[in-house]
Formats: sequence, structure tokens, C-alpha cells
Amino acid sequence: MVWRVLFGGESERQVAAAYVTTAKTVGKWVDRYQGQGLAGLEDRSSRPARLRKPTPPLIVEQIISLRRERLPGKQIALETGTSRSTVSRYLRAARLSRARDLEPAEPVVRYERKSPGELIHLDIKKLGRFDKVGHRISGRGRQGVSRGIGWEFVHVCIDDASRVAFSRIFPDERKESAVAFLKAAVAYYESLGVSVRRVMTDNGSAYRSKTFANTCKALGLRHIFTRPYTPKTNGKAERFIQTALREWAYAKAYPNSDSRAGKLADWMHRYNWHRPHGGIQSATPISRLGLNRNNLLRLHS
Repeated sequence: MVWRVLFGGESERQVAAAYVTTAKTVGKWVDRYQGQGLAGLEDRSSRPARLRKPTPPLIVEQIISLRRERLPGKQIALETGTSRSTVSRYLRAARLSRARDLEPAEPVVRYERKSPGELIHLDIKKLGRFDKVGHRISGRGRQGVSRGIGWEFVHVCIDDASRVAFSRIFPDERKESAVAFLKAAVAYYESLGVSVRRVMTDNGSAYRSKTFANTCKALGLRHIFTRPYTPKTNGKAERFIQTALREWAYAKAYPNSDSRAGKLADWMHRYNWHRPHGGIQSATPISRLGLNRNNLLRLHS
């Protein structure tokens, strides 16, 4: 570039166009050559001429300590002799920027009902339908995505005391489907000799409907809602959904969603009868119902 400008008779603009750069860049290299010769064309370090002086660790500790005493950022900056931006940077790194971050973590309260049927948890998981193996498995890129095929909704139920679970797939999450599932779940537990007395759900519109409330009343069930924006209140159902997704829905490459749905019953049987459950000392859920040998054989046949 320098040679073409100084000795080739071309303008900086013409040379810049030839090298797909700017005239300013060409001019910079010309100036360096004229001032320093070939040495001016050598690569230079990109290190800034002036480096930021890091904040001493003692000051950082003081910033964190004062924040834990509920002092605002402006006051901390005055107390420590630092800028507000410096205080803000270290508070963000320590996850103490927001006032709610200063509050102690809410203790985890674990509970378990004493007898089966005392409380069942209901929830719904939305899954996409598909008519071919997904692109992540087939390797066909986005061409392997099933488009416009819709959704299906996995309604789940788990008994708080025994962890015996029940699940069915419906085409939607409306009140009619929620009611049909509730009736099916209560009938399933009754077939195991368990009388359901309470049901816990989130605040979804299907569960808040009068139809669902009337069904609970007709079945003699007390309906309990979870606290808003607190999914851990219904944690057993949430945890069961995670297990179902990992061990059933995403466990293998199903050719289509109908094939996946067809394997749900088999997996549910394995979950209730044969899979050790970590939350109940590695026992199987069915073992907590206190069934005698004859009932076990009848139900397991």
C-alpha cells in the first residue's frame, strides 16, 4: 500500500479501494513509513498505553461487607473512596446488586403426607408432536423438523405419600381434559385400594374453572392451590415430570410422537412397580401401599 501511494502515483482512496479498506488506514501506514521507515511497518502490540489500576482486594472485601450491612451503592462509594461504577461492578460480580439478594435464602421445607390418598399432585406438561426422527438425531439440519403438526399434553398425577404416579396424554389442557384426567386418576387409585381425599394443582385456568371445582366437590375432594409463582410448592409433580421426560419422552429416538405415546403405559408400570425411588429410601412406590401378596399378584398380572 505504501509503495503504491508514494512511488506508484496512486491516491490513498484508490489504494484503499484495491485493498478493501479505508483511506484513513492507508494514510496511517504511509505516515508510519515516512516517520520510521520499514520499522514503522512492523506489527505493534495491541496492549493499551494505560492499564486500569485494579482495585485492591481489601477494598473489594470492604465493598461486599458494607453491602451486606444494607448500605446503598452511593454510600459505599463514599465510604471506600471508589467510584460508583467500581462499586456496581463488584456488587454485580458478588450477586448483591438487588435488595432482595441481601435477604437470607428461604429454607427448604420438605413434607410428606402420612397415608396414601391423603394428597395427590396434578400438573400438565406440553410436548411437541412429530412425524419423523428429530434433526438432532438424524443429522439433517432444520430439514428434519416436523412443522405444523401440533402439540400434545401429558397430564400427570402423583401421590404424595407413596409416590405412585398416573399419567395420560390429552390433545389439550382445557378444563374438559383436566376433569377427565382427574376422574381417571381417582379411579386408578381406587383400583389400588387408595381413597383420594385432597388434590393439589397450580393456578392454571383449567384448574381454576367452575367445572373442575364442581368435579372435586362431586368426588369429595378438597382442592388446594399452590402459591402463585412458587412451583416448588407442587415440587413432587414437577420432579416426576423431569423424570418422565428423561426416562421416557427423551430416552430414545422415537420414529414419531404416536410411538412415544404408546410407550408411556409401559414406562409408568416400571416407574410404579420396579423403579427404586430416591425420595422414599430407594423403595418402589407400589411397596408403600401396604398391599398383601394376593393383591400384588392380582394387580401385577
